Order: sequence, then C-alpha cells, then structure tokens
Amino acid sequence: MAELLFELLSEEIPARMQAQAAADLKRLVLAGLDQAGLAHETANAFVTPRRLVLIVDGLPLRQPDTVDERKGPRVGAPEKAVEGFLRSAGLASVDEAEVRETDKGAFYFAVRTRSGQPTADALVPVLADALTRLPWPKSMRWADYGLRWVRPLHNILAILDGAVIGLSIDLINGGGDGGSRCGRLDANSQTCGHRFMAPDWFPVHNAADYRAKLQASKVILDAANRRAAILGQATVLAELEGLSLKDDPGLLDEVTGLVEWPVVRIGRIDAAFMDVPPEVLTTAMRAHQKYFSLIGADGRLAPRFAVVANLEATDGGDAIVAGNERVLRARLSDAKFFWDQDRTQRLEDRVPKLQERVFHARLGSDDKRAIRLSMLAAEIARKADLGDDVIKDARTAANLCKADLTTGMVGEFPELQGVMGRYYALNDGEPAAVADAIAEHYAPQGPSDRCPTAPVSVAVALADKIDTLVGFFGINERPTGSKDPYALRRAALGVIRLIVENGLRLDLRDVFSSAGQNYFEEVFEGGRGGVADRAFALVKDEFLASIDDNLLDFVADRLKVHLRGEGVRHDLIAAVFAAKGEDGGEHDLVRLLARVDALKHFLDTEDGANVLAAYRRAANIVRIEENKDSARYDGEVDAALLSQGEETGLHQKLAEARARMRVALGDERYADAMSILAGLRSPVDAFFDNVTVNCPEPAVRANRLRLLSQMRSALGGVADFSQIEG
Repeated sequence: MAELLFELLSEEIPARMQAQAAADLKRLVLAGLDQAGLAHETANAFVTPRRLVLIVDGLPLRQPDTVDERKGPRVGAPEKAVEGFLRSAGLASVDEAEVRETDKGAFYFAVRTRSGQPTADALVPVLADALTRLPWPKSMRWADYGLRWVRPLHNILAILDGAVIGLSIDLINGGGDGGSRCGRLDANSQTCGHRFMAPDWFPVHNAADYRAKLQASKVILDAANRRAAILGQATVLAELEGLSLKDDPGLLDEVTGLVEWPVVRIGRIDAAFMDVPPEVLTTAMRAHQKYFSLIGADGRLAPRFAVVANLEATDGGDAIVAGNERVLRARLSDAKFFWDQDRTQRLEDRVPKLQERVFHARLGSDDKRAIRLSMLAAEIARKADLGDDVIKDARTAANLCKADLTTGMVGEFPELQGVMGRYYALNDGEPAAVADAIAEHYAPQGPSDRCPTAPVSVAVALADKIDTLVGFFGINERPTGSKDPYALRRAALGVIRLIVENGLRLDLRDVFSSAGQNYFEEVFEGGRGGVADRAFALVKDEFLASIDDNLLDFVADRLKVHLRGEGVRHDLIAAVFAAKGEDGGEHDLVRLLARVDALKHFLDTEDGANVLAAYRRAANIVRIEENKDSARYDGEVDAALLSQGEETGLHQKLAEARARMRVALGDERYADAMSILAGLRSPVDAFFDNVTVNCPEPAVRANRLRLLSQMRSALGGVADFSQIEG
C-alpha cells in the first residue's frame, strides 16, 4: 500500500477561505481517486496560511485491471456485419472473438483486458483536475490552461511513497490571458518552513517526515493544534495579570488562519481611551487589529489586549507589542473623536437627517421609516395591552432607533448600530427602557441570538421586523429559492420568537394591516403628486392585498421550520393556521400553539383518529359530488327531509357541538373543544353505518350532502382537518 503527500504552497490564503478550501481539495481528490478505481484507507486535509495539504494513505500500487466487453452480431450473420464489428472492436479475425450462447442464440463478443496504470501515473490527471476545479470565492488567473488560484502558487509537493509524481503546470503572470509566460511549476519532493524563522527548503520523504520537519521549521500543520496553542498561551498570560480572556470563538478561528507559528503577547490600552464604551474598544481591536480583549475580575473590560504574532522575536516581543500599541492608539484616537463629537448632538435632532438615507427606492427614506416604526411600535404595545407607559416609551424608542445611523461612530463601525444608539440615548437623558429598546431592536438576528424580553424592546423589535416584511411583501420583493436579499426569512423568524417566547397576544393579520396602512399614510400619500384618487386607491388595495394573501402563509412556513426542532408536526400548525373560525382563522401565535398542542393530544386518542377518518370520509364524499354536479352543498339542512334517526341525531349533535365549541374556543379552553369533537364520534359512526348518502331521491340526497358539509365546516372551526397527514 502507498501513501500520497500533496502540498500546495502559495502566498497567504485569506483565513475565511482556508477551511472550505481544505475540504474542497479533499473532496475533489477523493472523487478522482474513486473514478480512477483507486481505493484508500484514510485521507486527511490540513491548511495553514501558506499551504493546502492532503495526505492519503492505503492506496494500491497500481490501478486494478479492467475488462471491456462488447456484444457483436449473431453467429452466422452477414459477413460485412461481422467484419464491421471486428474492425470497431480492434480484432484481427473472428478467432479473437468469443462465441457465447444466449437465450436468443449464439453471439460474438469482443473481450479486452486493460491493464491498470501505476498509481503514480494515474494520480497525475486526478491531482491536475483537483487543481483546476478547486472553487475559490475570489481568485486570480494563474495558469495558461485556465487554472484560477486564490494567491500565486510557489511550489507543488507531490510524492507517492517518497517518489515524485510527474505533475506540471505552465504559469503566466497573474492578470488574465494576456499575461506572459514565466515558467513551469513542476511537482517535487521539497518544501520550506516558516517564512521568516525557517525559510530554507528541505526534502521530504513521507508524511511523518513532512510533519516532523515542518514542526522543526516553525510550522504547526494542524489548525486545531494552532488554535489550542493560541488559546492556551493567551489564557496563561492573562491569568498572570489577574485577567481572563474574553470568549470569542470566531476571532480565535480567524487568527488561527493568520499564523503558522503563533506567539501570544499582551499589550496595554492607554488609560485615556477607557472612558469610550467597551463595545467600541472591543470592536476596534477585533475587527481591525484581530486583538483579543481581556476581562478584569470585576467583569469589566481591562486596559489590556492579547495580540498573536507569527514569529518568536529575539527581543522577547517588546518591539511587536510596542508597534501594536502604537497602531491601536491611532485607531482608538479616531474612535474617541467620534464618541466625543457624536455626543454634541441629541439623537432626536439627528432624526431629520435620516431623510438623506434611502430605506428602499420604492419604500421611502429612513426618516419616513422612523415615523412608521413609531406609529407601529405604539400600536403593537396598545394591541398587546402592555400599558400606557410602554406605549409612550415604545413610540419614542422607535422614532430614535435609526438615528445613530447618522453618527460618525456607526459610520466607522457599522456593526455598532443600535449599541451606540443606546449610549447616545442615555447621554441625552432618555429613560433606560428607551435606550435598551434602541440597542435591542435588531434582535433576534438568528436562531441562537438572545431574544429581547423587556416590553418596550419587544414592541420596537417587532415593529422593525414587521415594517420590513410588510413593505417588501407589498411590493412583491419576496424570497425566492435560496435568495433572500432583504433577510425576510430572518425577520419572520424574529417576529415568531418575539411573540412566542414573550407570550405576546397579538393578531398578526391585524398588525400587518396596520403596518400596511402606515406605508400609505407616511410614504405613498406624501409623494402621490398628481396620481388620481381612484388610481391611487387601486394601488393601495393591491399593496394591502399582496400582504394579506401572502405574508401570513410565509410566517406560517417559518413557524413550521422554527418548531420542527421541537418535534411539533408541521401539518398540525398548517391545519390550525387555516382553521375557518368565525374570525376567518387563527392569527394569534400563542393561541395557535395552544390549539396545536390540544389537537395533537386529541389525535393521539382513539376518538381523535376516528373523528379524523370520519372527516375525511365526509369531505371526500362532498368533494366528489360537488365536482360531479358542479354544485355546492354548504347551505342549511332541511330538518323536514331528515327521515332517519341517525340523520336527526347527527344534525342535532352538530348544532350543539358548534355552539359549545364556539364558546370553548372563545374562552381558549382548547382541551374542552377537543372533548366536544370526541363526542361526535358516536353519531358520526351511526350515520355512516345506517344512512345511504347517495340515495335515489335527489332532494334527500342533496340534504344529506349538506349535512356532511356541515360536519366538515363544524370541524373546520377547530382546524382544517384536510391538511392533517397520516
């Protein structure tokens, strides 16, 4: 068995691309091996800032032989047919062909055995194909036959059991087809170590030798080991100063992709910058400098940072620390300037400046949006019965929540929008609830993001997401397939979480309608110009109809996805969402989930299963007859035509059940509503056992179909049973 060692040495690969590139290289090479008939035992991919590496062990020394079989004409066929077959199969005469008996007679067969290539030869096209097909998010053209690579390649190490594989690439100057040839890059058996500390080239004999020599040359090949080294060094150094490392897995992963030999040092933040909000300091260090923040024993940001160098300095790292402190000082000087300058103007005075920012070309500017959010947040707080103080604060917070977009700090650090709004609101003397709502109104931004719980924050966060959903659905800018440029799926999930996790009682259809009306009051009517009133009314109706017809279904789909992980059946959600109650359906998510839970428990019982079966039988009969007759049977039942006791009994029970269920559903006694449904089992069973629906008398037949239709509609007040699966 043989071992393949394949290393691609290049200029620095962006950290965000490294893990996927290693996975893609492994995937492409292994697919090529499978296609070439080369089995293997193990395969491991590695990546550092400068190298992509694949080690495959347990390869055979040669490809297996293959047998090509080709069926020819029947024995005794015309001579020209036989000669044509022999020619195409590369046979000199019929003596070289096999004669086989089949169920259709004797036929000629051409059988040729192809010897497998040595594995080293078979690997050349496999590796070359992987090189040309490896997908980079961004790349440069680097070879005259179409190779695109993320950064210029310097060396290809490709050996099989120590022997070099004959892989070659013709290179051109990066920049396109017009580049001039600058030589050939041939695979070899050598590589080099760390760019600064061990740049010399050295030969490699196998994977074990490669790993050992890289380690000796100041390169840690395994990203997991580099990550552990960074975390371990930083933790120890922080503890020596009585501090702890701020948990930041994303930054740790990124820095791991920036160094081949990590060396952690601790630097100092000037005391003059410590009155700047800690989020600003952390963001400046993280986003621009890739520094780790350190936390004091009191839980507050300490005036220290951890920087990861890519070399062991001869002076112990003093120059590295001093240089990074100098760079950070300049970066934080800008941040402090923005902090001091922004506070000279109140947030409320910044709101008019939002008219210079376009929310969407068809949905108005951000200052119009601030007005809509203010109206909608107050409306949500009122509809949810959150109290007068919450309504007042929600209106204020929603009006101010986008104002920090005009500040210098958010212009420099966009990721701090909302966070800075909170600080500026507190500086202006706004209530803490208002300031917190400004900071939290973007949340939750994903399934793992914390969901706001404070009433004002919840109202403003809901207003922000619902305004977005209603606006884009109103102009038919909806997600399609995997494309969701306005993050509407995330907004819908945020609405669901805010309502469900806070037990908020809201009728979504009502809230969506209010949001749609706000658009016309604050956006379209103000810019209507000379559009005729009637034409404008038609546009408005179309806008609102698009919301009403599509947005609730979209939210229902997101709810199914959200609850799938909790084991809630999607068909039960759809059934309750589509229930045809007196109000036209269930649009209160808290009530809906309670109904779903009650329906689930009901269907798990024998009565529930039987009622579901009876519903399907009744619905199918009515549907078939309606299609056949092109008629509707949803009218009132004529009691005088009920000729059998089972008909009368079912009619009476349905009337009683509908009245009782209406009361139970209105009181949100969903378990009681399901018990009422269970009581229909006996009269329904008796009806189907003893009554012939399609009787010869047309009037009686139609009356019985109307009775079944009433049964369908009675159950439909609880849930649309037609959407229940199984």
